[in-house]
Amino acid sequence: MDTTEARYGEMARLMVETGDWLTPQFDYGVPFWGKPPLFAWMSAYGIECFGLSEFAVRAPHWLAGLLTIGLAAFMTYRAGFSPLITSLVLATCGIFAIASGAVMTDMALTFSLSIAMLGFYYCWLGTSRYSLLWGYASFMGLACGLLAKGPVALVIMGVAVFPWLVSQHGFLAAFAVLWRRFPLISGGTLMLALSCPWYILAEIATPGFMDYFLVGEHFKRFVVSGWQGDLYGSAHDEVRGTIWLFWLQSAAPWSFVLPVLAWKRRQVFREINTKHKGLSSFLLCWLMAPMVLFTMAGNILPAYVLPGIPALGILVALLVNQRDFRWLSVTASIVPVLLVIALLVLNLGKADSRSDRVIFEKIASDDPVFYINKRPFSGQFYSRGQAQKLEQTEELEALARFYLIGQEQVVAPLIAKQSLTCSKQFTANSRRSLYYCAEE
Repeated sequence: MDTTEARYGEMARLMVETGDWLTPQFDYGVPFWGKPPLFAWMSAYGIECFGLSEFAVRAPHWLAGLLTIGLAAFMTYRAGFSPLITSLVLATCGIFAIASGAVMTDMALTFSLSIAMLGFYYCWLGTSRYSLLWGYASFMGLACGLLAKGPVALVIMGVAVFPWLVSQHGFLAAFAVLWRRFPLISGGTLMLALSCPWYILAEIATPGFMDYFLVGEHFKRFVVSGWQGDLYGSAHDEVRGTIWLFWLQSAAPWSFVLPVLAWKRRQVFREINTKHKGLSSFLLCWLMAPMVLFTMAGNILPAYVLPGIPALGILVALLVNQRDFRWLSVTASIVPVLLVIALLVLNLGKADSRSDRVIFEKIASDDPVFYINKRPFSGQFYSRGQAQKLEQTEELEALARFYLIGQEQVVAPLIAKQSLTCSKQFTANSRRSLYYCAEE
């Protein structure tokens, strides 16, 4: 019922149907340049494993969410705190819970950056023989980020780790630490070797991709107000700084809990930061990086805060104590209760107002299906790409039987004008009606 989910789910379906795993397609033969293919690969593999269904295209993103919780819980456990609390916070954080069950690019990016951030921190610590391997893991996470959402992954991580390094070592010394402790050359080579081949092959297959994606999506999209170059949707133009309000809303209820908890336990925060070698300040930089990056951007969405959410779960676990368990459990119940209520409302018919699944459940034959005026993405997905937007009424003349879908005030005049013999089969909550037309 969500435009983004239906669009990305249809891209995964097209990938499996056409066998073109290189470039996601917006429609048959129309390349999608807006995002790298990791999200489509994930959902396409879900279709390969489970068949075509909502579950199949969502399952890999849920798995990425589960693995992200595992990484955050591991970091909490290694610091000597409760991994259960971290897991609880993440699983009951509004944006994380929803994104873990949705076909979007953001959970893949969040998982990738979680690998990169953990790898960076443990490589920086240098306290074990595996420190160098952690460094390589960080670059592998960045490679996944480049395939999940592009260079923005590098920027978010840079916004998080560089100020923190400066706070730990000073400005000039930060560069020396980077060079001395991290496999910058070999790790960077590994990152490029894993990610660049796809970019090169995508540009060869569909020339123009690199210019649109790197310049348009990563520069003009955020600095040009109301950017009109978006080929696949409409640009947003939010008030500058709105990303912080998005964070309060999307990360609720924990976005309201953490500031209060951090203020009341500020001495504990400082003690943890000293004892655990800058851990709490590292997590704070990680949490804030997406908001800092997008503060001056107008073309933003609430999901843009998601890459910093794993740090939120770890920070709460670091600051709570046993006396907090009662209010902690009550707070953790808010999102699950709201989701159950939302589920009931949606299943009582609200979901059908945004989705055409119910319409295609009424179609019993293989006769052609045409949308009048607009074909929604859910119509593409549930028709398996067979439903077409009617461009010329002449297309109907050679057909003995076909279906029409559209709002009654639009379809009825067309039927009368073309002298078609049609009967209305069904009207959905979306106000789109299904008509079956056949020669007498």
